[in-house]
Amino acid sequence: MNVLVIGGTGFTGAFVVRTLLARNYSVTCLVRPTSNLEDFPTKNVKVIQGDMGNRLDLTTALAGKDALVYVASLGFGHADGVVSALQDSGVRRAVLVSTTAMFTQLNSVSKSVRVAAEKSITDSPLDYTILRPTMIYGTGKDRNMCRLIKYIQRWPIIPIFGNGQSLQQPIQVEDVANAIVNVLPNAETYREAYNISGAAPLTYNKVIDVVSSGLQKRILKLHVPYKPVAWMLRRAESIGIKLPIKAEQILRLNEDKAFSHEKAAEDFGFQSRDFETGIKSQIEEFMSSS
Repeated sequence: MNVLVIGGTGFTGAFVVRTLLARNYSVTCLVRPTSNLEDFPTKNVKVIQGDMGNRLDLTTALAGKDALVYVASLGFGHADGVVSALQDSGVRRAVLVSTTAMFTQLNSVSKSVRVAAEKSITDSPLDYTILRPTMIYGTGKDRNMCRLIKYIQRWPIIPIFGNGQSLQQPIQVEDVANAIVNVLPNAETYREAYNISGAAPLTYNKVIDVVSSGLQKRILKLHVPYKPVAWMLRRAESIGIKLPIKAEQILRLNEDKAFSHEKAAEDFGFQSRDFETGIKSQIEEFMSSS
């Protein structure tokens, strides 16, 4: 199968490309001219420079392809153009990565864009599969656990905005890549959407305990009421003050983010590792590079 990957130079996308190559797919990647290809397997992948927001670039890249794997964010607002380009190119099969963040109770702009993106896909005649991962982690290049690991390694106290009891269900990046490649040839998954998550939910307090144990660090959790902090951050944001953390992040941290992947397990045999197992290799990588 000849596959076009969009988002292949990103954190998750790079794992998807390597998994596709390992299973003998022919892989083409549409990349921006400014993309960093230093660690990209360009010898085994055909690279086409272009902009996924440009319909002509999309249709050109899709020519002669059997399927699209879209790992870029659906929050960028390009879904309508991607669907149109697929139809123009006669490519019916598409696996697209969304996120469980679209189920947040917060009225964020990104949520409305993602909801509209999924509707554009599901309203189309494509043989789509939508996968919605929970928070993805796995190496020092992720945007999530690597920061927590570095913080816990450096400091003896960690502030937690809220009681730390909200549920998390992080998913290891290799499990995401395997799920994407597993559904690609599977007709049972056509015109379906799946949540994919780590093996079991755990509280944010437990996440910190697991990471600190892996680092062999004793750490004190300092719980801070989150609503006043979120209010102050919103005030700062409203007058243009940029801070390292946003009010929305504080509020999201106090939402339960546990999602069953039972449907994915039933339909295509989805499996994922527990957090203790998944984070162990990331901590080992961090320690060896420190």
